[in-house]
Amino acid sequence: MSGTPLVLVTTSGLAREVLALLRMHPTYQVVGFVDDDPVRQGTTVDCVPVLGPVQALRDRPDVQVLVCAGRGSVREALVGRLEQLGVDEQRYATVVHPGVEVPPGCSVGAGSILLAGTVLTAAVTVGRHVAVMPHVTLTHDDVVEDYATVCAGVHLAGRVRVGRAAYLGTGSTVREDVRVGAGATLGMGAALVDDLPAGQTWAGVPARHLAAAVRAPRHGVSARVETTDDGGPATVPDEQRAGAA
Repeated sequence: MSGTPLVLVTTSGLAREVLALLRMHPTYQVVGFVDDDPVRQGTTVDCVPVLGPVQALRDRPDVQVLVCAGRGSVREALVGRLEQLGVDEQRYATVVHPGVEVPPGCSVGAGSILLAGTVLTAAVTVGRHVAVMPHVTLTHDDVVEDYATVCAGVHLAGRVRVGRAAYLGTGSTVREDVRVGAGATLGMGAALVDDLPAGQTWAGVPARHLAAAVRAPRHGVSARVETTDDGGPATVPDEQRAGAA
């Protein structure tokens, strides 16, 4: 194996995808995971050891670090903890699939991940600790702010701005000149044609605001459903509720 030693933070599905990429294209050598789940510690994930909790990175100043939690808010919290452990900006790896071209005038921030099939066209800005899943299209003058999550098959038209720690669900599309607010969620397959305010969840075609409701318990379990502002039912997939695994 070759490349700079790298530790992946969390054993999420995204972390395993990064590991698979780096095994094929070893710009970094993944020497282990860290994860706060005690059940994971001391085991292996895809033949790579789980070295201990996040705190274990205090004793590994020799390695680069990549935070691989699926949800941007979780990545942001982990980066805050790592800063307290002495992990500075220079230690964060940036992983871009070798088939992804980053043209002149485009930029990708530290700690970000761009998986296979991602397209950046012109003057695209991807912030820090952003996760971009496979087959995403980012077109001219798009800005994806720090900690945002852009799931597989998302397509952004020109001059879109995606706010800090926002989440764009699989297969969603966003019209030109539209803004997605910080911490907002756009559902799977949605078509966003209007600005999405910070912290709100929208879904559907065209996308509309969802308001949470609680239905009667079934089989002893209370379940949350979603309704649109006009009272109609809407579905929010588990992916949006809990983040990418």
